[in-house]
Amino acid sequence: MLEVEKPADLNAHVGKKMGTSDWVLVDQAMINKFADATGDHQWIHVDVERARKEMPGGKTIAHGFLTLSLLPLLMDSCYRIKQRSRGINYGSNKVRFTNMVPVGSRVRLHLSLKGVEPIEGGVRTICDAEVEIEGQAKPALVAETIMLAFD
Repeated sequence: MLEVEKPADLNAHVGKKMGTSDWVLVDQAMINKFADATGDHQWIHVDVERARKEMPGGKTIAHGFLTLSLLPLLMDSCYRIKQRSRGINYGSNKVRFTNMVPVGSRVRLHLSLKGVEPIEGGVRTICDAEVEIEGQAKPALVAETIMLAFD
């Protein structure tokens, strides 16, 4: 895990890996809660019996946007800015869902710092994010994410 004192200190780490997160289990309860929160109840996510018969691997899969929504949680164990007033998710330049996340999978994040730009009162960071699925060669998600960190 990368630890820096203040947001501007991230400049020294551009082009380097920030860290790898802890593993997080994606279970059916998490998938169902996400379906309820978003209204996306497509059967491939929530119908365990139908998925058993019709899905490759016989399991439901996580929503792509569920995997994306895990990034803040996963980032927490990749880096830490000790002295910051707040951090804000600013968006993404690119997101690709490159592999299905079957229910019962564990995922983790590999995060690299691509760039740091000064903004009023802090910095804007651009990171390369890759969400790994345990035991699979192809990642679940690759993204270029943008965060703001304020002094």
